[in-house]
Amino acid sequence: MPATRHTAVFTLITVAALTLTACGSGDPAAAPAGAGGSAIPATDVVSDIPKDDAAAALLPEDVRKAGTLRIAAYAGAPPSAFYREDGTTLAGADIDFADAAARVLGLELKREVASFEAILPALGSGKYDLGTGNFGVTDDRRKTIDFVTYINDGQGFAVREDSDLKEVTDLTQLCGLTVATAAGTTFEVTLEKNLSRCAATGREPYRVKTYGDPSALWISLQQGRTDVVMSTINGLRYAVTQQENVRFLNEFKRLDVGFAFAKGTPLAPAFQAAVNELKADGAYDRILKKWGITQSGIAESQISPPELK
Repeated sequence: MPATRHTAVFTLITVAALTLTACGSGDPAAAPAGAGGSAIPATDVVSDIPKDDAAAALLPEDVRKAGTLRIAAYAGAPPSAFYREDGTTLAGADIDFADAAARVLGLELKREVASFEAILPALGSGKYDLGTGNFGVTDDRRKTIDFVTYINDGQGFAVREDSDLKEVTDLTQLCGLTVATAAGTTFEVTLEKNLSRCAATGREPYRVKTYGDPSALWISLQQGRTDVVMSTINGLRYAVTQQENVRFLNEFKRLDVGFAFAKGTPLAPAFQAAVNELKADGAYDRILKKWGITQSGIAESQISPPELK
C-alpha cells in the first residue's frame, strides 16, 4: 500500500466524499480513537517510560553502543498509524508501541515511512532493522520474518447499511460479490487463496479489488463499486464510527500482530522483554486505552508464535 499522507487522519476523506458524522457511542474506553466525533488522542503515554537495564542488556553490543535503530513504518489509517492534521506528524498505536519499546531499551528510533508491501522485503535486505504496519503473524510470513508480538487484531468485514449480509463465517458467502481490500495484505492472500471455492460449489466467484489508499477503498464501498470491505478488525471498528451508512459486520479471524524483523534477528529477545516490561509497569494498558483497542491486549509477548487458527 502506498505511504500517502492521510492529512487530518482518515476522517478527512470526508468532507470531499463521504460526509462523516459523529455516530459513535458506547463505552469510551472501548471505543476506537476518534469515535463519536472526539478529537484524535494526543495524550503522551510514552515519554515518561524509563529504561529497563535488564531488557537493554539483551540487545547486541553494537546496537547498545550505537543507541539507534532504523524503523520502517506504514502510515495507513487509525488507530494503527496515520498522519495527524499537520500532515507530517505520525500517530497511532503502532507508533506508540514502537516508541515505548525503544524507551525501555534506551534506544532512539530513526523512523522512515514506507509502503506496506515494501517493508517486509526491505527487512531482509538490511535496509531497516525493524518494521511496523499492523503486521499479522502468519505461518507463511514466519518463513522469512521474525515477529515480536504486541497486540492481537485480525481480519473482519464491513458493508453498507443496505447490504443483505449479516455475518461472514465462510468466504463462500461472498460468492458473486465484489470485495475491497488493501494490496499486499493477509486479506488479499486469504481472498485469493479461497477464490476457487465458489466455482467448486457452482456459484459465481467473488471479485477482489485492491486499493493502495484506504480512502479510495471506502469510497468504492460508499459508491457501490464494491459490496464489502475486508480489513483489520480495529481499523474497521474505527472507520464505521466515522461514516454514515456503513456497519461493521463481524470478526472473521484473529491474528497476533508484531514488530517485524529479518529472519534470525538478534533483536527479538530484547523487544520481547521490552513489551513484557511495558505490560508489567502499566504503560501497555495505557497505550491500549488511549487508542480504544483494549480488546486487543495480549497476555504476554511472544517471538514468532504459530499463526492463530
